[in-house]
Amino acid sequence: MILKNINLIDGTGKEVQQGVDIKIDHNVIAEIGKNLTGDNIIEGNGQYLLPGMIDSHVHVMLEMEPLENRLSTPFSYNFYKAIDHLKRTVDAGVTTVRDALGADLGIKEAVNDGIILGPRLQISVNALTITGGHGDSYTKSSIHLPLLQDDYPGMPNGLCDGVNEVRKKAREMLRAGADVLKVHATGGVTSATDHPDYTQFSLEELKVIVEEAQFRNNRKVMAHAQGLQGVKQCIEAGIHSIEHGIYLDDEAVKLMKEKEMYLVPTLLAPLSVIEFAAELGMSENSINKSKQVMQDHIESFKKAHQAGVKIAMGTDAGVFKHGTNLRELELMVEHGMTEMEAIIASTKTAAECLGYDDELGTIEVGKKADFILLDQNPLKDIAVLRDPQKIKVVSIDGKIVKDIR
Repeated sequence: MILKNINLIDGTGKEVQQGVDIKIDHNVIAEIGKNLTGDNIIEGNGQYLLPGMIDSHVHVMLEMEPLENRLSTPFSYNFYKAIDHLKRTVDAGVTTVRDALGADLGIKEAVNDGIILGPRLQISVNALTITGGHGDSYTKSSIHLPLLQDDYPGMPNGLCDGVNEVRKKAREMLRAGADVLKVHATGGVTSATDHPDYTQFSLEELKVIVEEAQFRNNRKVMAHAQGLQGVKQCIEAGIHSIEHGIYLDDEAVKLMKEKEMYLVPTLLAPLSVIEFAAELGMSENSINKSKQVMQDHIESFKKAHQAGVKIAMGTDAGVFKHGTNLRELELMVEHGMTEMEAIIASTKTAAECLGYDDELGTIEVGKKADFILLDQNPLKDIAVLRDPQKIKVVSIDGKIVKDIR
């Protein structure tokens, strides 16, 4: 396949390369240049080509909805809904995701085998959480209302307390096919019995999770970490990426930079909880906590960005509507990034965070042919990326999976 006459934003930070051709051979970018020839020609006509976007924090099995809907939905129906979530994600220009809880090995393999259309999936299966913590489905009424059904074959329950339980639960997740381990190191916005600032898991427990991940070919740990003390424990334990990072101080930011940790800020999550509260069926508790953390979240993002912490784009899609993922870039630009920095965070840096940088994240010879095409230049107006109708072509692994030109 030859892509002719495109304006290339390659994800490395280079300026736009105008009027170039790209040759794709066996699903890999084989050549970038001028006047390339071949049989299967796609005329770019001056459109803008970018690497496929990478969302480092999603929940493809979940989309928040009113409690009545959740209680009246058969368990297996959620898998069929996930097919739509995955398609909307691809249509939005997202070609790779890291699922932060909910997607099991069956969903991943169904996508890999082409049974259903979806982005490339890196999965955590289920998150490790303490009794009474973020992820414990216990409510003030003493009724358990899980966001996602677990404890079914291939989806271990994530509750664990103490070093021995934590070690065993980490091993269960890895046995179930987890590519990355997910831990709830603090409370959260959507949980009923805690607060984002609450610290969860001891330092010793966190170190055990990191150790078990490293035993499996040096796999990584991603930590839902919003409160400052919890973030600092994650830093000391050797966690790979801090998810959300709502409350950061100068010391935490300095240590993250020194240890080359990643921040996945998910700026879109609390904003969407507030904007779509009624439609999503969010509780007053969650709405109030979202309002409380909003400005601190923005300030922590700014602090990390200014200090040079590695920032990988992630959204928490599933807490809100799938397919709206790339609005996150608009928020990152609004709060201090340049348009190019937001694109790099969503491609090159995100690929590095997921450990895929040898084959994804930039448009370079030898990389897999994941790309998107759009008419407008996102460096002039990053907001064009938020509208899936503006994403005209999507390719995953050299296969055109969306074409609405």
